[in-house]
Formats: sequence, structure tokens, C-alpha cells
Amino acid sequence: MKLRISTGAVLLLALGFAGRAAIAQSTGVEQQIRELEQKMNDAYGKNDLPTYFSYYAPDFVQWLPEGRTDLDKYKKDWTEYIKKGNQVQEVKLKDVMVRVGPSQDSAVFAYILYVKTKLADGKVTEEENQETDVWFKRQGEWKVVTLHYSPVAKK
Repeated sequence: MKLRISTGAVLLLALGFAGRAAIAQSTGVEQQIRELEQKMNDAYGKNDLPTYFSYYAPDFVQWLPEGRTDLDKYKKDWTEYIKKGNQVQEVKLKDVMVRVGPSQDSAVFAYILYVKTKLADGKVTEEENQETDVWFKRQGEWKVVTLHYSPVAKK
């Protein structure tokens, strides 16, 4: 008995394997981005500014409720804020969504960021913000190139 496999069946098998490979590769990138986000936010929560800012690309753009800013301005403003005695005490990520670009060199990480901060005057604030970070892999290194940050709407 001869086994006959149609060209269509071979094509479907090949596409199935290619699809699995793409999913596995995407899952690997997704895991890398999840780990990088956690490390970046851990540094933020520890007020470790050199480590925190090392995750951002030199051409970084950030959108805050106050408007658009770049990396130099963000570094300056956040460093001054921390030097005044304000300290992030706790950071938690929830409702995470990750999307990896088809070429595996870009990813979007969207989530709710809970932040507890002790202000210089002793007051403690707690807030939740919607954050979306866009990562690019350039010259073998992942960096955040843009970030959007806005408060979660009050219910």
C-alpha cells in the first residue's frame, strides 16, 4: 500500500509547525518583557534611579497627564522629586497584557500600576495608574521607547 500525501496536507503541516515556532518564539519574547518590566518596576519601587532609568532608550518619549516629556526631563524631574524626600514604598502590577510584534523586536506591555508613596511631609498616597510601555529591541538590547501613564478613572 502506497502512502499518498497531498501537497495541501504537507503545506498545512508546515504551516502548523511554523505557527508553533512563532508562538514559542513570541512566548519567549513575552516572558523576557514580563521579566524586564518586573525588574524595572522593582527598581522604581526601591527608588533605585540609576537602575530604573537604565531601562529607557535615549530617544524615550513619555506621555503623562501633564503632557509629553523626554528622558532628560523625566530624569531631572523624578530625581528632584526623590531628593526632596518623597519615596516610593510599594509597587504592584496587575491586569497585565503583553503583545509582541511580528518581527519579535517590539512589544507592548499594558497594565495597571499600583503605587504607594510616602511624601516628604509624611503623608502616604496610594494610586492606580494605567500604563502602557512600548519596548524595542535594538542592537540586541530591549529598551522602553515610549510610555503612556494616566490615572485610573474613579468609580
